[in-house]
Amino acid sequence: MKSITKIVITGGPCGGKSTAMAWIESNLSKQGYKVLFIPETASELILGGVAPWTVNTNYDFQKALVSLQIQKERVFEMAANNMENEKILIVADRGISDNKAYMTNVEWESLCHELGGSEIAFRDNYDAVFHLVTAAKGAEKFYTLSNNQARTETPEQAIAMDEKIITCWTGHPYLRIIDNSTDFTGKMRRLVSEITHFLGEPNAFETERRYLIRMPDLQALERLPNCRKVEIIQTYLIRQDGEPLVRVRQRGSHGSYIYVKTTVQQTADGHFLETEQRLTKDEYLSLLMDADTSLRQIRKNRYCLTENNLYFEIDVYPFWKQQALLEIQVNDPHQHIAFPPFLSILRDVTHNSAYKSYGISQHIPPEDA
Repeated sequence: MKSITKIVITGGPCGGKSTAMAWIESNLSKQGYKVLFIPETASELILGGVAPWTVNTNYDFQKALVSLQIQKERVFEMAANNMENEKILIVADRGISDNKAYMTNVEWESLCHELGGSEIAFRDNYDAVFHLVTAAKGAEKFYTLSNNQARTETPEQAIAMDEKIITCWTGHPYLRIIDNSTDFTGKMRRLVSEITHFLGEPNAFETERRYLIRMPDLQALERLPNCRKVEIIQTYLIRQDGEPLVRVRQRGSHGSYIYVKTTVQQTADGHFLETEQRLTKDEYLSLLMDADTSLRQIRKNRYCLTENNLYFEIDVYPFWKQQALLEIQVNDPHQHIAFPPFLSILRDVTHNSAYKSYGISQHIPPEDA
């Protein structure tokens, strides 16, 4: 069965995107993928003479940029559909939502509407997003302007822009942040490992850590610039003995949703491997006819929070008033996690199946005393 996946490689200035493309091409090609690269649109326009300072307003520039980005992605997707390869990976050097970092919220909402989309639709148009943290943050001596003629930021400006870009993508279903905690080669290896895991390739696993936390101040969370609220409805489908677990999910907010089918299979060594498939709304509604009515449909609000170069997901359920669940994905099960100071951890429930989605669909765990 043909598989086309579209991902974004983004990040602050001098984060390593150019080198990352070569690493992705080399490693994913070996695993049977045809890798297609969509060049960075902003650099193309600026080097071609179309820039914020050569057109009437920054809004006009961003409109031209996003319009071209949309068309480029459509062309690459059309070409991918006409290729014989079974596994195709489309890699966008920056995505549409990057442009929000250069506009006010009001301008961005207006632009999305003018171009026939929405902030959520444009953000979640990609299957996964991988953010490479600027070298100015943690690898200062390697920060340089020499390898990109369109780059003009000072290290301080690069850090501020890096944080803005992370905020633009916060709320995406699959966002991973690759920091500078190792040398550059290690950074590239971690990126490739994250992408390989996302694609569901063998021997590529993340560890999910799950914590029961006190109910946070939700209004305070929603005021944070690095936090986004999304609404989720998750339904498990009927399965026969020996078949993998399958669930479908509606995810989004303000009337803009994406639909995903997730298949969970246990490997020979005991790991659980999840593979995801985007659905149309009609496909999603059709699959709901196979819902397992013996299990509870799960409705929750998820608060996606980027902090300390980590992506925290706080799930708030309607049946709990005093507690919520916190999830985070890590590559190393022994990795130290720097929790945001405003979150109160009650206990680690990573290995307690009652607090996994499937467990909650069977029985609601009581609130801690």
